[in-house]
Amino acid sequence: MAARGPGRLLLLLGLAAALCLPRAAQPPPGAFQAGLGAASLPAAAAARRRYLLYDVNPPEGFNLRRDVYIRVASLLKTLLKSEAWILVLPPWGRLYHWQSPDIHQVRIPWSEFFDLPSLNKNIPVIEYEQFLAESGGPFIEQVYVLQSYAEGWKEGTWEEKIDERPCIDQLMYSKDKHEYYRGWFWGYEETRGLNVSCLSVQGSASIIAPVLLKNTSARSVMLDRAENLLHDHYGGRDYWNTRRSMVFAEHLRVVGDEFRRKYLHSTDEADRTDYNEDWTLMKVKLGTAVGGPYLGVHLRRKDFIWGHREDVPSLHGAVKKIRSLMERHKFKRVFIATDAIVEETEELKKLLPEMVRFEPTWEELELYKDGGIAIIDQWICAHARYFTGTSVSTFSFRIHEEREILGFDPKTTYNRFCG
Repeated sequence: MAARGPGRLLLLLGLAAALCLPRAAQPPPGAFQAGLGAASLPAAAAARRRYLLYDVNPPEGFNLRRDVYIRVASLLKTLLKSEAWILVLPPWGRLYHWQSPDIHQVRIPWSEFFDLPSLNKNIPVIEYEQFLAESGGPFIEQVYVLQSYAEGWKEGTWEEKIDERPCIDQLMYSKDKHEYYRGWFWGYEETRGLNVSCLSVQGSASIIAPVLLKNTSARSVMLDRAENLLHDHYGGRDYWNTRRSMVFAEHLRVVGDEFRRKYLHSTDEADRTDYNEDWTLMKVKLGTAVGGPYLGVHLRRKDFIWGHREDVPSLHGAVKKIRSLMERHKFKRVFIATDAIVEETEELKKLLPEMVRFEPTWEELELYKDGGIAIIDQWICAHARYFTGTSVSTFSFRIHEEREILGFDPKTTYNRFCG
């Protein structure tokens, strides 16, 4: 993360006055008002709150998107200091790594993968379907497309800044006959944006708070390309509170736990990985978890083979490393999470008969979807007595974090393959 200059505080305090952004155009009188449908709050309370939505660059994967959620959650906490806001969770779907054929994988709610009550103990969140019910129609009043500065960042003192600028890339939105904006909108074809403009941004997530509080009165605001925002406090208490609140959905944890018990002789009691359903009450010290009697491995393949050659070993190189670790730690089983193609997986089975993998049936794949299978893999890896992953892979990063939450010694967690 980039270092921040000493002028950051003054910049944020003066941002609202310094910006010259036009207020969002208003929807037709009486239209699209919040609080008209079913809501978790009384109608009066729902009518007062504002909605924050966001999306991420389409090619970005599941685990990077989880990281962006942490950044946006930090922004929401800043907004809540001034007004009533709620975060609308962007439905999952159409991700590059979700390539299982003949499975409907769009418009997926967060509850398929995460525990919503746990998320709500950190910040107020709702699913997109609830937003539609509350807002009275599939309309988002203001869409801000976040982008970098056309001139780039010049070397020297780091400066956080944000300005309305002409859009650098061609907009992924087009106007319909009613002058509303059509776009991807998470697969909801009926959703429209009323206003779309571009903001060049260079800085942490909360730098955009003054814009949302002072420069637009829109009740619903979407930040597209939200990955352009940096963390407010990476690795700090606020970061970890949000990360710990991202509890996997119980039905996925149950599947992973049963697999551990049945195939890896691993249980929470024996492994000292007792789990509290309430993350706010889960207090563990690093080094207290023992883990199941197996080696956990994340072996990234596919685009990493050519995109990160220095970080990804050959299959034979990976097997050599795995066998070395198994011998050193006296493991008889190794659990491998991998995106390897079928031919590579078959070769791994021949080279490494001790390998165990979670291989879902068609019914399980259709039920849990690719995202759920990835979470099950991560959950099993997170409980291994020793884990080694793939460098710069966000899939491995999320396993690292999960193991810290469970209380594993960092020496058993932060290990990786070399190319």
